[in-house]
Amino acid sequence: MRPLLLVAALLLSAVPANAQQAEAREAAQSANCKPTKLEVMKQVTGRIAETVYKVSCATPKDGFVLIQCRDRTCAVMR
Repeated sequence: MRPLLLVAALLLSAVPANAQQAEAREAAQSANCKPTKLEVMKQVTGRIAETVYKVSCATPKDGFVLIQCRDRTCAVMR
């Protein structure tokens, strides 16, 4: 029974990152960044879950923005 609960907990902990990718892309677009690649830089699980994404931009070359998401609300950090 315990291994099953552990597997379920691990699977559920990855859900916020997948659920917020669309919101992170929208936040990047609002910062004049055409998103090409999303990387999870930091993910905090728990009661106040938070994910920080590094979003690569199409232009300028090597440009990126950092997006912080809490629940389904995302904001540009840089």
